[in-house]
Amino acid sequence: MADRPSLLVVDIDGTLINRAGNISAEDRQALASAVQAGVRVSLSTGRVSQACRTILELLSLDGYHVFSDGALVADPRCDTEVYVEPVPQELVKEIVGFIHAHEMRIDLYSSTHFFVEREDWVTDIRRSFFGLEPTIMDLNHVWLRERIIKGTLVVRSAEQKAQADRFYRHFEGRLNFTWTMTPAYPDVDFINVISREVSKGKALEELALFLAIPLSQVVAIGNGANDISLLSTAGLGIAVGNAHDELKAVADYVVPDVDHSGVAVAVERYVL
Repeated sequence: MADRPSLLVVDIDGTLINRAGNISAEDRQALASAVQAGVRVSLSTGRVSQACRTILELLSLDGYHVFSDGALVADPRCDTEVYVEPVPQELVKEIVGFIHAHEMRIDLYSSTHFFVEREDWVTDIRRSFFGLEPTIMDLNHVWLRERIIKGTLVVRSAEQKAQADRFYRHFEGRLNFTWTMTPAYPDVDFINVISREVSKGKALEELALFLAIPLSQVVAIGNGANDISLLSTAGLGIAVGNAHDELKAVADYVVPDVDHSGVAVAVERYVL
């Protein structure tokens, strides 16, 4: 990277948040040092904005961030949207019909609410780990009343994974799918279902354009397959040591894993 970094973009789960569900003191201090040095710090996550409130407060981060795997770029403090790409209404309708026909479950998210049809083990995770309170409702007509930004299939058993594969094959080519995990729940897959054009890389382009920052001045850090477009778009892409091999293949550098404060190492070496 020839240009001095102006924007640091960091994934959350598996990059900042470790197996204990925490962000290390070293990582917190490193991000604070970057901000003090005049570098903008934005999170880029598969999470919805509501599930990032406590993290943004913990890190004292304001400004604009990438949510829902790139479907929304916004400042959640003042509800200002830079870019949004919701799931088309007719596809939301078809999704709900499919999950009812196959006796599946799905989370659906607007920019402000989390919709499900019943309480279950997934809502327990959403509440305890992500700080999300569900809105319980019949999803049959949600597409008429709400702007759905993403859906998520949360699967753990072999049967649930087979159902998710059937869902994927039905909608392949019409929706974008990203498989994500968090170290706190290593046996659970979170499969985000977003509009076909959505990616973290596209969202970064929109964010950088809005901030008038050249992509050559962007450093991105991640760990998941959904970070491939993010690291490929940034001027400098860094993978933490626990990252997927395909992400390491596109990264410029690999740093220690999330449990050894890889973000802090990346910031010290390549940002400050």
